[in-house]
Amino acid sequence: MIISINQITSGIVLKVEGELYFVVEYSHVKPAKGSAFVRVRMKNMKTDLVLERTYRTAERLEEVPMEERKLQFSYKDGGEYHFIEQDTFEDVVVSKAQLGNAANFLQDNLHLAGVFCEHKLQKITLPNFIITQVKETEPGYKGDSSKAGTKAAVIDTGATIQVPLFISVDDWIKIDTRSEQYTERVQK
Repeated sequence: MIISINQITSGIVLKVEGELYFVVEYSHVKPAKGSAFVRVRMKNMKTDLVLERTYRTAERLEEVPMEERKLQFSYKDGGEYHFIEQDTFEDVVVSKAQLGNAANFLQDNLHLAGVFCEHKLQKITLPNFIITQVKETEPGYKGDSSKAGTKAAVIDTGATIQVPLFISVDDWIKIDTRSEQYTERVQK
């Protein structure tokens, strides 16, 4: 759908040079001399690279309808990850390359969001936090505190993250999936 510059809002998806971009922020600028323009900051939906563009009021842009659907992780088969769409129970297959770092934090039956544009899955959005179990790490020692340093730990999804020295094997921890960092130890 073709839109004018005045119809740009945060959260819409635009097609720029064949790539899909999510509008992060925009500002209408009306200088004292000359014509008005819009400064737009966009994020590439696949690569997360930020693009800043300036558009004159006469220009037209192509908006792509975006739809968010609820997905549930089902299983991994080789390099492909299978998700079940919660409303239609359809199987959605995603490659490891398309998932990126999100593949490191997929747990069985994990509920997450999928962003679809043009009836194709464009991006997977994990929950902000997951609770996972530590499977491998060096033993902790008495007197280790959270400010003393960190060590590597392998969690139940197979990913390796940095945890405080007092964390032991079989401990349950909370991880921020946005920063891929340890948040806190939890009781389960």
